[in-house]
Amino acid sequence: MLPDLNRLNVFFHIYRANSIVAAARALNLSQPAVSQQLQKLEAELKIQLFTRLHKKLVPTAAGERLFQLAEPFINRLEKELPFIRQPLERPSGLLRIGAPREFGKEYLPRFCNAFRERYPDVVFQLKFKESIPLLTMIREGSLDFALVDVYFNQGELPGFPDIFSIDPLLREVMILACARSYYDRHVKGDHSYANLVDREFITDEDDPSILDLWFKHHFRKVPDQLNIVMTLDSHEALISGIKLGMGLGVATAHLMWEELQSGELVLVRTAAADMVNMISLVQLQDKVPTLTEKTFRDFMLAGMRQPEILERFQAVSHLSDD
Repeated sequence: MLPDLNRLNVFFHIYRANSIVAAARALNLSQPAVSQQLQKLEAELKIQLFTRLHKKLVPTAAGERLFQLAEPFINRLEKELPFIRQPLERPSGLLRIGAPREFGKEYLPRFCNAFRERYPDVVFQLKFKESIPLLTMIREGSLDFALVDVYFNQGELPGFPDIFSIDPLLREVMILACARSYYDRHVKGDHSYANLVDREFITDEDDPSILDLWFKHHFRKVPDQLNIVMTLDSHEALISGIKLGMGLGVATAHLMWEELQSGELVLVRTAAADMVNMISLVQLQDKVPTLTEKTFRDFMLAGMRQPEILERFQAVSHLSDD
């Protein structure tokens, strides 16, 4: 049976303010009333939520856990209440969307801005993370849906049961590239495994998995060890490192197609087809989308098919490797 929601709200404000006095002020209640509600909640749950040290309240392990459960619900309730009176036939309220960092920063803000011009009662919360954290957030209910880099099949999501609906959206070409200066000094037109495996590499992952995937895709074997001279936590920084001539890196073609077209960066191709990563729209399999979710998804899907965006994703097929 659920605890009294009024008492849960009182607990939430006490925890967040770390003070009964501040919670009473925020709730417009007397201090004794707040203390009484906390005591009743502890009695109802049969657990101690705070350790009282003089005038300071220190959450117990049970208090920490209860706050973690209550916080998403109460925060979302506070954000959604202003929209509760909006007509049900018109998109409104909060949309929580996830995306890969660089893809999300490049495209999502423009779609959100254009959507709000049409539906000003919609607000957005965007999270830019890697695939596994995004999938975790969808599973836990803290995202409505996400755009995810999918290198694997639906039944192969590492560490996850088959609970997601995965709808392919865009083919993202992943290429091995380097600066013109680096290419002329070290690659010199030799795109063989023996030559490339001895070169310097930079990566935006904590392990060389994307590089391993590239070599496996193009040569059907994974190097025992690569000379990785720099590891970054940003795809944008990775592209900067490539442009500076630090080495070879696997990056997303559409984010640097202008540099590839100008010749500032050189694409390293093999006889194999380009390595493709699929940007897919992912949500819980049995989730029934709200009107707001469905309308924005359709709006975004139409936006991603605009010629100026598709051109960036398809441009790599028209480039030469030297």
